[in-house]
Order: sequence, then structure tokens, then C-alpha cells
Amino acid sequence: MTPSPRTPRPGPSFLRREAAVVAAVSLGGGLGAAARHGASLAWPAHGSAFPWTTLAVNALGCALIGVLMTVLARVRATHPLVRPFLGTGVLGGFTTFSAFAADGHGLLADGHARLGLAYLAATPVVAVAAAWGAAALTRRLAARTVREAR
Repeated sequence: MTPSPRTPRPGPSFLRREAAVVAAVSLGGGLGAAARHGASLAWPAHGSAFPWTTLAVNALGCALIGVLMTVLARVRATHPLVRPFLGTGVLGGFTTFSAFAADGHGLLADGHARLGLAYLAATPVVAVAAAWGAAALTRRLAARTVREAR
């Protein structure tokens, strides 16, 4: 397939920028995943126990995403790699919805249907509430800081 004459080919500067974004996401993702793994080692869930660590990690990660996105929306000049590094990388690697699915499946497969269903229903609600609440609190604190600075 030959490229259309109307479609410009990405130049070296485009490729350098995209390579920097991929590197930032990769580095951040490694840090976030290592932090999540550390949390699972510090507070392991045994057998068919409720996976509190995974729930807490996802709630904390979503809250931090709410704070980060609110701050980045209000700050005019940030480095272009801050959002990919912190948002997609660190916090994307820290939160774990694959472990959430595996934990829920494990509870159901082990015959703990009520606990598994409660976990599967509660986690998305807690995650969205954490992101929304943290973003709202961050907006309120930022507005208060601006009023006090005047």
C-alpha cells in the first residue's frame, strides 16, 4: 500500500516526541506496578479473603488520578511528559483492574458468590467515587488558595 500524497509522513521530530512519550509511560508504569506489587506483598490477601489491598490500591490510584487531572487542567505550563509519566504511567501501572477481575473471578469460583458479587459491584463504585471526590476536593482547595492569594 502506498501512502496517499495528501497524508504527510511523520518526520523525525514527531518520532522523537512519540518515543519520549513511550519512554515516560514505560518508566512511570514500571514504578506504579512496583508500588502496587509492594502493596500486595505488605498486605497480602490469603485464600478466599476479601481482596482489600486491590480495592484500596484502586481507590487510592483513582483518587490520585482525580487530583492529577484537576491540577493539570488548572496549570497552564507543564512539561509535555508530566501527564503521560504520572497519569498513564505511574497511576496506570499502580491501579489494577485486571487483578480486580481475577480476584472477583476467584471469589466466585471458590463458591463465595455473595462476597465476589459484592466485590465486583463495589470496586467500580468506589473507584469512580474516589476520583470524583478527590477532583472535587482539589478544585475546592485550588479555588480557596486563589481567593486567599488575592
